[in-house]
Amino acid sequence: MLILASASATRQQLLRNAAIAYEARPARIDENAVKDALLAEGHKPRDVADALAELKALRVRGPGLVLGCDQVLDHSGTLISKPETPDDARAQLAALRGGRHQLYSAAVIAEDNAPVWRHVATVTMIMRDISDAYIADYVARNWEAIRHSSGAYTLEGEGARLFHRVEGDYFAVLGLPLLQVIDFLVSRGEVVT
Repeated sequence: MLILASASATRQQLLRNAAIAYEARPARIDENAVKDALLAEGHKPRDVADALAELKALRVRGPGLVLGCDQVLDHSGTLISKPETPDDARAQLAALRGGRHQLYSAAVIAEDNAPVWRHVATVTMIMRDISDAYIADYVARNWEAIRHSSGAYTLEGEGARLFHRVEGDYFAVLGLPLLQVIDFLVSRGEVVT
């Protein structure tokens, strides 16, 4: 059975929808401290996502395969984290509107406490030029859903209205490059198709 080193309800739902047996055992790490250290060392946002996914996969022990995941938002070279307050969410959306940014969605699978597979998906998000009034209303209506999302939006909800175009894998936007994970599990005989 696959161990998912995440508490993300969305990642769990994606695995359930794909009929992949898993056990959720969230990795306990201080993501912000790790991000800050990696950025201070000059790592690019893509590499930050990969390093965090690997750290999560290695932090959780167990028999079998452990899947660690992480997603970061890169806006013109600046890493945008999850908003801490509704004011942060409004500021993030205002900074992102009318432009493009990248989401890096990383997955690392470990076995016997060593990485055996990894993938980082890149998705380019092109946001509409939304008004301040819409941003304020959106955050007020959706705060509980967006507070755990970098960039303060969820594409699977009302956040779809924020975007003009999405270039890349929908599952990666949700935080898990699901098709690539399934490919690996099939190649290992863990999942039969």
